[in-house]
Amino acid sequence: VQLQASGGGLVQPGGSLRLSCAASGFNSDYYTIGWFRQAPGKEREGVSCIGTNWDSTLYVDSVKGRFTISRDRAKNTVYLQMDNLKPEDTAVYYCATDFEESCSSSILQYSYKMDYWGKGTQVTVSS
Repeated sequence: VQLQASGGGLVQPGGSLRLSCAASGFNSDYYTIGWFRQAPGKEREGVSCIGTNWDSTLYVDSVKGRFTISRDRAKNTVYLQMDNLKPEDTAVYYCATDFEESCSSSILQYSYKMDYWGKGTQVTVSS
């Protein structure tokens, strides 16, 4: 099981980025995928997840209306489209999966529940 996050970079406030989480070694269609982030000096926090029941989605309040999570089944990849970025979105972003957990507020709050993690991608929002 491998997850590879990419797509981070430096962007000005109000700008957009699309992060990709490429899965290998398993079919990500059948499992919850979550995006998490960790800013310097802060604890890791859940950002969004996408489940397997009609691709249900969930977002932390701070990104609602600005971020969109989606799947590309043909590419076994999950995306996080981030619009109207703010300096407080600056962090290392990680994707993760677990073969038992559903997309829920619980996994966004308790990231340790996710068993498999990819390496992070840095997102910096600054003018």
